[in-house]
Amino acid sequence: MFGAVTLFLSAVVLSAILLFLMVFFVIMFSDLECDYINPIDLCNKLNQFVLPEMALQAFVFFIFLVTGHWLPMLFNLPVLALNIRKVTNNAHMYDATEIFRTLSKHKKESFLKLGFYACSFFYYLYCMIVALIASD
Repeated sequence: MFGAVTLFLSAVVLSAILLFLMVFFVIMFSDLECDYINPIDLCNKLNQFVLPEMALQAFVFFIFLVTGHWLPMLFNLPVLALNIRKVTNNAHMYDATEIFRTLSKHKKESFLKLGFYACSFFYYLYCMIVALIASD
């Protein structure tokens, strides 16, 4: 049972990192909307976090796949599919010339991911607590 505790503890930590990253994205998009930041600075700041966010989410999916925890793996599958689709269509980076035209889409995606990572965080936290109780 120590493996399940470690698995869900690492999932909680990674989910918290992803959650804070999505909060950063939402704040940055709001700053652009209120004209506190220009589009070039926004894209430069956000583009450095796009691929690490996708890689962390894929890693969380992968550790659940390898350990055979099918429900959390299936829970992560839609976001992984979205990220893979964005990378294969070469639409994963933010473009400063098109950011105002696509701002509402990016904000909506960031809010949906924020909600997803918040739900993931609390689900993994619950699973970690259940695994800790079961290990006694």
